[in-house]
Amino acid sequence: MRVLIVADTHGRLAAAIARLAGEVDLVVHGGDVGAAAVLAALAAGGARVVAVRGNNDTPAQWPPGEAALPATLPVQLECPLPGGVLAVCHGDAAAAPGRHAWLRRRFPEARAIVYGHSHRLLVDTAGTPWLLNPGAAGRARTYGGPSCLLLEARPDGWDVQAHRVSADAWAC
Repeated sequence: MRVLIVADTHGRLAAAIARLAGEVDLVVHGGDVGAAAVLAALAAGGARVVAVRGNNDTPAQWPPGEAALPATLPVQLECPLPGGVLAVCHGDAAAAPGRHAWLRRRFPEARAIVYGHSHRLLVDTAGTPWLLNPGAAGRARTYGGPSCLLLEARPDGWDVQAHRVSADAWAC
């Protein structure tokens, strides 16, 4: 199963990342979505899309007419995948210095944990569960350009690759 992992779009999505969404089975958004158009662009290629609510997913920060949508996003979720469970939360509930330990205590049975909030791309497969932060797939604080992760989940193992894309075109 191929999984695209994104976070921190804040209402904008790089077109190159939207294209990658058309090549996967599942898209996981780690919060701070910012607009329904982001979720629609990620789903346009036919993949199932799941997302959690981030600290900026508030009625006041979404476009007019979409104020009720952020409340429909869960604060956390767990996705059963071939070979294990992928846990997802935005990560803002824990302070940065202790965030990784907090996440690992919160989801000890997961194979990997997706979080956002920092806008910093991170793949930590040294500890268990793995910690995966796709960075920012939108326009705000990308630290080198919009980024995402591609996860290949098989019953016998998982592989993850980081992707940084050009910010010259936007899907929304």
